[in-house]
Amino acid sequence: MSVGEPVIDVLFGESEIAARVETLAGEIARAQNGELLIVVILKGSFVFAADLLRALDRAGVKPQVDFMTLSSYGAGTRSSGVVKLTRDLSEDVDGRHILIVDDILEPGRTLAAARDMMRDRGAASVMTCLLLDKVEKRELPIEADFKGFVIDDRFVVGYGLDLAHRYRGLPYIGAVRQD
Repeated sequence: MSVGEPVIDVLFGESEIAARVETLAGEIARAQNGELLIVVILKGSFVFAADLLRALDRAGVKPQVDFMTLSSYGAGTRSSGVVKLTRDLSEDVDGRHILIVDDILEPGRTLAAARDMMRDRGAASVMTCLLLDKVEKRELPIEADFKGFVIDDRFVVGYGLDLAHRYRGLPYIGAVRQD
């Protein structure tokens, strides 16, 4: 670790994450009500979404996948409070069963914006799956249909999650120490 590098405490290791993703895939497989289109919210959820997609395949679900980018963080560690659509889907969602996959549910703005966008575009159904849920940060009355882990209010990195576009490649989820 070089000078200025943050100390990162491991919250969830590789095997714990892998086991939880398999469980989520089973829950989603049992709850699906038709062919799924997975809408992955980039960038933070790409690792989780890839692992979930493979686990869904093992559970017998063969979803299609598309990507969109919604952002409220930029390069910082605090949300701006405004959700911006910076990359839209290429697939039409009208009449389709959607599973939105995102990294963290905090205030709820991003998930609410994505869910409302899918409904406004005519989705037949919209379910949500989040890797992490920071319940104490919730500002909107929204809950995920499926969630990996509930965490306290700590800034987390790894497994696709970043700090100013760094640390996404860590194989675990860790909390940045705020000493």
